[in-house]
Amino acid sequence: MTAIRAVLLDLEGTLYANARVIDGASDAIAELRERGLGVRFLTNTDSKTAERIRTELAGYGLSVAADELFTPVVAAERLLTAAQARTFALLSRELTALMPTVAAVGPYTHVLVGDCRETLDYPALDEAFRAVRAGAELVALQRGRYFKRADGDHVDTGAVVAAIEYAAGVTARVLGKPSPDFFRLAATSLGVEATECLVVGDDATTDVAGGRAAGLGTVQVRTGKYADQRAEGLTGDADHEVDSVADLPALLRRLTAA
Repeated sequence: MTAIRAVLLDLEGTLYANARVIDGASDAIAELRERGLGVRFLTNTDSKTAERIRTELAGYGLSVAADELFTPVVAAERLLTAAQARTFALLSRELTALMPTVAAVGPYTHVLVGDCRETLDYPALDEAFRAVRAGAELVALQRGRYFKRADGDHVDTGAVVAAIEYAAGVTARVLGKPSPDFFRLAATSLGVEATECLVVGDDATTDVAGGRAAGLGTVQVRTGKYADQRAEGLTGDADHEVDSVADLPALLRRLTAA
């Protein structure tokens, strides 16, 4: 068995859920660091800047350095800036204001879709569709079906992406999970091979599926979306399952001893 040198941790549903930290999450992260393992934090959050996410994590008692956090927003900034894009954005107001390639009027080279709860209406959706029909590349920060909050489930970015794909007859380029490149980028940043990493998350369709496609070992926690996905028959593909991230250090000890 290849030695584990790094762990890639999902955030929502894995380290915290329903606005509270998962019991034992902070201690688990501390033990990973004490063991000398590389750690990266991967999230599909597509409504906030990386700085805001780190501040919120600190509020949960979770300390994350700037270079340890990977989001699809960071990937989009790099991609679109390098392409000298003229972007039509279906994003939150915060990210629209910060994205350097957003153009006030067309023609557009790219349509970027993220969390657009604040801004989505029919004219915006129709303009995105028309831009893609005219040749703009459709880029999705992520394509989750729904996300969970304390008050229940809510429609996620993937539903908006799917609407434009269906209407325009195209397939979006996805920057976040489950894109294998997203996981490989995190592994590369640690100077390790994908096969030397474990990805730990609650979502079989993003964390587990993307990790497996990238060649990583996978661990699904039974928190967050796990119960919903088990009811849908989506679980069972991970290499390992644990009750919560608090059980991760014990799993690593067993794997090391094996």
